[in-house]
Amino acid sequence: MKLAVFAYSRRGCALARKVLAALPDAEGACFTLPRFEEEGFLPIPQPSAPFYGELFASLDALIFVGAAGIAVRSVAPHVRSKKTDPAVLCLDERGTWVIPLLSGHIGGANALARTLAEALGAQCAITTATDVNHRFSVDAWATENGYALSSMAAAKAVSAAILEGDVPFLSGLPVLTDPAPGLVPGDSGSVGVYIGWEKKEPFHTTLRLIPRVLHLGLGCRRGTPEEAIREAVEGTLEKAGIDPAAIRCAASIDLKKDEGGLLAFCEHRGIPVRFYTAEELKALPGDFTPSEFVAKVTGVDNVCERAALMGAEKLILHKTAVNGVTVALAAEKTEVRFG
Repeated sequence: MKLAVFAYSRRGCALARKVLAALPDAEGACFTLPRFEEEGFLPIPQPSAPFYGELFASLDALIFVGAAGIAVRSVAPHVRSKKTDPAVLCLDERGTWVIPLLSGHIGGANALARTLAEALGAQCAITTATDVNHRFSVDAWATENGYALSSMAAAKAVSAAILEGDVPFLSGLPVLTDPAPGLVPGDSGSVGVYIGWEKKEPFHTTLRLIPRVLHLGLGCRRGTPEEAIREAVEGTLEKAGIDPAAIRCAASIDLKKDEGGLLAFCEHRGIPVRFYTAEELKALPGDFTPSEFVAKVTGVDNVCERAALMGAEKLILHKTAVNGVTVALAAEKTEVRFG
């Protein structure tokens, strides 16, 4: 987590140090007004609006030690979307209250506030409706467990419905705990939740919670352009009814580590790509679709299936060839737990 802590008084600077110390795994810096010249603090430049805007766009959390009004005025011009805005928190300079102001769920401000309150002996002032009513928060759960939301509009509809009563949910994955408060098992209804990587819409308004657990195995001819790889992947996923948001990484043989089209495809979609040697792929146990031609060229009988299965539990889509591109998918072991 990348964050910044801002303080506007001597007492506030002392608390800012404690805030940063309470988050040892975070990459952070403290800022204060130039006139204080506190050791270890960076200055807040004037005019400050561009300064706050740059940090707002690049950090995971902004923590203000001081009046809530300062925090609100500092970030207000830069607020864009709850899907992308960072967590914004405010603490009074005596450390009595920790108040998440923005991105409580998706941005993680509520969870961060609880962590700081426990570390500092403070109280949390959380105001999000699902939290104060002890009901299931779909966006917070998705963020904490690494799931993507299929639709913000559907997420809002589910959250509103959960505040009024129980909402049905259906899971394509094993569920190991009792349902969270506000959820009940079901497969029909006006508003509901589906958990899985498939593009299923069992409810009139369906919010899909998509686990980012699929490994995309790729093979291609030398010089295959990015567009051909994109069309092969998108077409294969669409035909299989799998949401692209479930892709966690791509993988191939190390002979492709300088393949421009493959690298561009992964970069433009924000998918990390891993490369394995023929020996590593060959050593992987399992039943794979063999190819004498692939074995002659690469030294291993199958690239895409074996590469997909590296670090995953099972193949869910075997080798599919489209215009010189081969695609396979494997899934990590995935179980659903509510807590």
